[in-house]
Amino acid sequence: MDVIAAAPPGPPEPVFTTDLAPAAHRDRTVDAVDVAVVGIGYAGLPLAVAAALGGHRTRGLDLSDFLVAQVNIGRPPVDTVTSAELESAAPLLDATTDPAFLRECSVVALCVPTPVDTHGVPDLEPLLAAVRTVRHHLTAGQLVIIESTTYPGTTDGVIRDILEESGLVAGRDFHLAFSPERVDPGNTRYGFHNTPKVVGGLTTACGARAAAFYAGLTDHVHVTRSSREAEAAKILENTYRQVNLALVNEFAQICHRLGVDVWDTIAAAATKPFGFTPFRPGAGVGGHCIPVDPLYLVHRATQAGVPFRMAEQAQRINDSIPVWVASRAQELLAARKIAVRGAKVLLLGVTYKPDVADTRHSPAEPLAAELLGAGADVMFHDPYVSTFSARGRAVPAGQDLVADLAAADLTIVVQRHRMYDGGLLAHARLVLDPSGPGTTAEGVYA
Repeated sequence: MDVIAAAPPGPPEPVFTTDLAPAAHRDRTVDAVDVAVVGIGYAGLPLAVAAALGGHRTRGLDLSDFLVAQVNIGRPPVDTVTSAELESAAPLLDATTDPAFLRECSVVALCVPTPVDTHGVPDLEPLLAAVRTVRHHLTAGQLVIIESTTYPGTTDGVIRDILEESGLVAGRDFHLAFSPERVDPGNTRYGFHNTPKVVGGLTTACGARAAAFYAGLTDHVHVTRSSREAEAAKILENTYRQVNLALVNEFAQICHRLGVDVWDTIAAAATKPFGFTPFRPGAGVGGHCIPVDPLYLVHRATQAGVPFRMAEQAQRINDSIPVWVASRAQELLAARKIAVRGAKVLLLGVTYKPDVADTRHSPAEPLAAELLGAGADVMFHDPYVSTFSARGRAVPAGQDLVADLAAADLTIVVQRHRMYDGGLLAHARLVLDPSGPGTTAEGVYA
């Protein structure tokens, strides 16, 4: 395990230790819970499993009876943990909806959602509600870690204030740190153990203790100067992707207008061994991170009087892509003398990325809404999704994929799941493929 620490001025970092049990808890029974993970969704459950596999008696806490029941019977409720991983962790892992056990834990990690509202304003209430629950059970000597994405200054600001309402002082009576989740659903190459963990503490000692905890779970730990740098790093990672996806999505539209093959262009540029990282256009940007995380810094920067213009513009560009894909669909239908009103359009893949079951912020929703608004007869197919709606309107699922492909006037590949190969798409009359070159000459960027 490597621990990479920033080099702030002042005294050197203390030696990390894996002895996390505070003095007040050293007489606990061997069955006492050592690590609590608040929120056992896509980010929290991988942490809980990693902690259990690292030898910690771990318990997940969640408001959802369904998530708790699934974990306790050994069925992963999210696709960021496999059945085999959950089975391996089971001897040291369980879940509950009762927070009373929190007071016996050495480490309490919060992994709850931090969404934005319909106006793009951060909604911290789910996180702050979880923090208030922790405050109610906070005891001296505990380590509290925030993994939920938020803007810089949240951990050492409002979160610290709420926790200190307990009468305990952060950095003196308990440790407080921020360590952003880095979960990538569907990624079989990088998991919790081999993805470097960023840690920022309220104090040097807080950062050291959090780093010591993660050192037993993952191969690399990087310690930042404070919690604010760790908070900012998470948002920078996803803003980098947001901006570069906006660049390539807008570039793809220009290439289409100029008669340039965008895929051949990207392949050519990618041969440069330095100074270029290839990004691929698509039907839009979705998921739990890219459409949301940059808005946290946009909001905070605006409050500070420093607008984050590049992130704002990237958001607008990526939000417009499903509308542009819908207009391309209408162009392709018109070229075949088919009116969009009444045309049969089949959407393949309505999740936010290939081969995952997550539909959060999927571009399929605004795309379907545009087509439905134009009068198209829209249906969908997705091996990971049984029901789908677009802005309150239910979209029917296909029953026979091959027959549906043959019957549809237009098939749009929104997410190229593995099953949507060339042989399958050959059954379609007309294919619009924003995710890459299709099997026909009718690809969206052809």
